[in-house]
Amino acid sequence: FKKQWQFDLGTESTWLGKLKCPYVTDLSSLCPQLIHVACVCAGHNASRDVVTLVKSVLFHRRNPLHFHFITDTVANRILSSLFQSWMVPSVQVSFYDADELKSEVSWIPNKHYSGIYGLMKLTLTKALPSDLSKVIVLDTDITFATDIAELWGIFRKFTDKQVIGLVENQSDWYLGNLWKNHKPWPALGRGFNTGVILLYLERLRRIGWEQMWRLTAERELMSMLSTSLADQDIFNAFIKQNPVLVHQLPCFWNVQLSDHTRSEQCYTEVSDLKVIHWNSPKKLRVKNKHVEFFRNLYLTFLEYDGNLLRRELFGCPSQASPETVQLQAALEELDEDDQCYDFRRERLTVHRVHLYFLQYEYTPTEDDTDVTLVAQLSMDRLQMLEAICKHWEGPISLALYMSDAEAQQFLRYAQASEVLKNRKNVGYHIVYKEGQFYPVNLVRNVALKNANTPYVFLTDVDFLPMYGLYDYLRKTVVQLDMAHTKKALVVPAFETLRYRLSFPKSKAELLSMLDMGTLYTFRYHVWPKGHAPTNYAKWRTATTPYKVEWEPDFEPYVVVRRDCPEYDQRFVGFGWNKVSHIMELDAQEYDLMVLPNAFMIHMPHAPSFDISKFRSSSSYRNCLNTLKDEFHQDLSRKYGSAALKYLTAQRNI
Repeated sequence: FKKQWQFDLGTESTWLGKLKCPYVTDLSSLCPQLIHVACVCAGHNASRDVVTLVKSVLFHRRNPLHFHFITDTVANRILSSLFQSWMVPSVQVSFYDADELKSEVSWIPNKHYSGIYGLMKLTLTKALPSDLSKVIVLDTDITFATDIAELWGIFRKFTDKQVIGLVENQSDWYLGNLWKNHKPWPALGRGFNTGVILLYLERLRRIGWEQMWRLTAERELMSMLSTSLADQDIFNAFIKQNPVLVHQLPCFWNVQLSDHTRSEQCYTEVSDLKVIHWNSPKKLRVKNKHVEFFRNLYLTFLEYDGNLLRRELFGCPSQASPETVQLQAALEELDEDDQCYDFRRERLTVHRVHLYFLQYEYTPTEDDTDVTLVAQLSMDRLQMLEAICKHWEGPISLALYMSDAEAQQFLRYAQASEVLKNRKNVGYHIVYKEGQFYPVNLVRNVALKNANTPYVFLTDVDFLPMYGLYDYLRKTVVQLDMAHTKKALVVPAFETLRYRLSFPKSKAELLSMLDMGTLYTFRYHVWPKGHAPTNYAKWRTATTPYKVEWEPDFEPYVVVRRDCPEYDQRFVGFGWNKVSHIMELDAQEYDLMVLPNAFMIHMPHAPSFDISKFRSSSSYRNCLNTLKDEFHQDLSRKYGSAALKYLTAQRNI
């Protein structure tokens, strides 16, 4: 069984080469022992839980760590992207395909809500590398309140025969007295809970663990018919037959917060707490005398800024990846005296990205005409989501620029919304805040790259598309042969200054509202250049798509193939973020085609913080002009004569 892939996160500290010490010639000798942690994770919800678990471990740790994740396809995609962008020093991550392990446990009937994944800890001797001798195995609903190295150190207390370390189960489940005719699997006394396990893999392989647990499961299933608590039942039946093989851990290493447990006997004060296990299906709503304290501890890590965990460990140089080396070199080339240093530094900032933050389901259409609405937003535009979902029934890819705490506010908002929680074809991708600028084009690119349809509608979240636009666009991409031609379909943009609008149901109704002054062409009074080339006068009577030419500062909202160029990430905050993208589309010889029966309307909102900075800061505006010039030069180098008109146009402005 092979690992899919692994990578090392982080870089060697810059001070390591400078530190002088007559007694220490090899700083790596100061590095504490590498600790291995394994976790089974499947699906969107479990992937979120894993992040909170990892934060609690990283917060307290002083050792290098190697996480081993057994994942389904969904969790692999989410967590691999997250850890690559997190870049935590002295942390390695490996992934193993859960699908390749299903045949090992699929024959076991399991009533537990964890399903087949709740049995996969039984397979770790086979799934993990054969040269890995020890590992700490954790459930996803675990929170650490101490350094994981303390738990790792307990391996040294194992006798020669002990192979598994577990905490006693703190409920009466295995005593069989919870209700009449309650018949649990066999267990030693109260049994053991498998939310936290010390597995001595080397010894388990030596005693033939794979065959032993299978024989145990087969024997007990003849009378029990199925497991009730997944792998835990089989571990306990095995220990009942082989009690000498278990090392009982102190109960504070797995304080179990399910209903009716004896967990309060594990601690007398806060300092006693080591590991908290939310092992009730009720999770944070569980009944417990001290649940408020435990909940606050959990919420601390849930909302903790993950960027703060990117700290080096003393004496633990990390092997830098090629990407990290390249990033370091680019940072060193920056001139800190450059007045635009902050803008250039922002472009090199690596933001943590959590893809598919909520449940996502999408089935590709058979005709390859599907279109995804692509947009980005921050916390102050959250109120637009429900309206957009009502106007657009197709798939949506949204990138949200938020802090860790704001991401949790968004989660609660989405789970409480009847509209949002019933829409599974919306991909929500969190780009975590860092730095002083809003990296608008980086956030847009995250949404664009994670669209799963052949075509994308590139819009902004403060616009509402006309009713029926999704179906109209799907028909149009066929009519205009978008699959075989380079076209960007322009959706004409309008705006209202009214917070409450009776949304037009047709083009005729929109034209009437335009004549009455209820609607306006977008930004006609502030930035007419941005949309004037759409030629609204022609659009009023047009019945077929018509081509328009690029003009300076044109920034329409367009439908293109998903393989279109990405947005240029040098443009952060306000200014030129969409203009530059349309220029590149034109440089690649996309035809700009205005759609005669499509429209979108901008809804009013307070000005963003970035536009305020643009208006109030001359240095901000000067740097934006500098970035424009550099973009023009890069465009000329990239596209040659096709881009000369942009330089000419810039000189004439």
